[in-house]
Amino acid sequence: MNKESSNSKFKVLIGVLTALLIALGVYTVSLYNDSKNTVTGLENQKADIENELQELIANYDEVIKDNELKDKDLLAARERIEVLLDSVKTAEANVDLIKRYKVEIGRLKDERKMLFARADSLIQSNRMLAVQVDSAKTIIGETIKVVDSVSQENLAMAETIKKGSVVKAIDLRGEAVIVRNNGKIVDTRRASRADKVRTCFTLTPNIVAQKGDRLLFVQVINPKNNLLGDRSTIEFESGTLNYSTTTKVFYEQEELDVCVLVDAAEEDLIEGRYTINVFDGPTQVASTTMDLK
Repeated sequence: MNKESSNSKFKVLIGVLTALLIALGVYTVSLYNDSKNTVTGLENQKADIENELQELIANYDEVIKDNELKDKDLLAARERIEVLLDSVKTAEANVDLIKRYKVEIGRLKDERKMLFARADSLIQSNRMLAVQVDSAKTIIGETIKVVDSVSQENLAMAETIKKGSVVKAIDLRGEAVIVRNNGKIVDTRRASRADKVRTCFTLTPNIVAQKGDRLLFVQVINPKNNLLGDRSTIEFESGTLNYSTTTKVFYEQEELDVCVLVDAAEEDLIEGRYTINVFDGPTQVASTTMDLK
């Protein structure tokens, strides 16, 4: 009876131990699975954090590149995100780490919102400034066109006034003369008897012409195309003028009679046709011919 009772107790003990072992195995397996699921969840959360950080970097790159912004705060924020991303990649996932990074990402998103709002304002300001600059350029361009047009008109007017201010000469005539010892001047048609050539003309009235002293130039050219008189030269912007003599008159915008004597060497006074020209500065204002026998 005692033996049977002992066997029964032993069997019960074995059953209890077996049940405990089975329960322990089930708990161990369950604990392993829970731990594995926790690690997998943390790794997934870590991957999500990396993706969010990469998305933030891409957002900053887009704003900086598309709008060519060199804002130091934008660049500094982007650099901080890159540093944080590198830290996440090398760190081992755990609950505290994930929690800290999620808080940091929230702060970075708030910073992004603030910086992007400021960047939008800066972009709008730059666009408005660009429009104003374009408008100013257009106005300046139109102003330059008007100024150029006015300048051309002024130049044309100045040229017209310049041309109009030239004194005209009429009734130009030339004649050979003999100068007596007593100073008396006698006309002659013979070259062999002449001493000088006298040319006379009349300056016409011109209210545009400047009043005052006026220097006129006279050319007398003989039949052999030789210049009589001083044979002097003067330079003007338009070219060189060779002349026989000059005469200075006081012009008062009224009609004025002028006569000039031109010296001549004996060998230059020959038979034939002579050409006489009168110049007001570089502008020829009269021309005629005379014949000597």
